[in-house]
Amino acid sequence: MSTKLSLIAVGQATSVLLATTFVLCVGFDLMVPDMAMYASWQRLLPGFEWISWSDFFLGFIEAYGYGWYIALIWVPVYNVVQHRQQLKKSS
Repeated sequence: MSTKLSLIAVGQATSVLLATTFVLCVGFDLMVPDMAMYASWQRLLPGFEWISWSDFFLGFIEAYGYGWYIALIWVPVYNVVQHRQQLKKSS
């Protein structure tokens, strides 16, 4: 039985998760400015400032890109480790 992860599926899922989280956090920051988290986003997303439409879209694109960055590292590592474990079990 193959348990390989799909790079495209994990990349899309992780990117959508991070982009959605970014949008929700921006919305939260705008509704509750006393508890704003935008300083964290400024440290994590190069060029992101608080808040204009161009900064919002830049942050959204960067958050989406970080999802692909994570997937490009995570999926091959997982697949190699999983493959090695399957080889151990079969021998």
